[in-house]
Amino acid sequence: MAKNILICDDAAFMRMMIKDILTKNGYNVAGEAENGAKAVEKYSELKPDLVLMDITMPEMDGIQALKKIKAADASATVIMCSAMGQQAMVIESIQAGAKDFIVKPFQADRVLEAVKKVIG
Repeated sequence: MAKNILICDDAAFMRMMIKDILTKNGYNVAGEAENGAKAVEKYSELKPDLVLMDITMPEMDGIQALKKIKAADASATVIMCSAMGQQAMVIESIQAGAKDFIVKPFQADRVLEAVKKVIG
């Protein structure tokens, strides 16, 4: 059965790019969220196998959303995404429970490698 993935990024273009990479490789994109608050909402609604979460988003950033999701479901699997040069945030997200980290601009093989490593 295809794994369900929730994509959270404030840029529609980024969501589209990730969705394209994932669907071409047999994953199912269960939903999308354009900010952290929506990500938390969608997570509890969809219970996806994996969340790909951008760090910098309006309303609630990815790290806050990660913490809320992990508080609600300790077994949640989240991979954080972010632009270059945000090492402190990378460390904070890993400490908050993120399983991996992908740097933008995305390389399709890096996205797939991270997803496969985390959910198979």
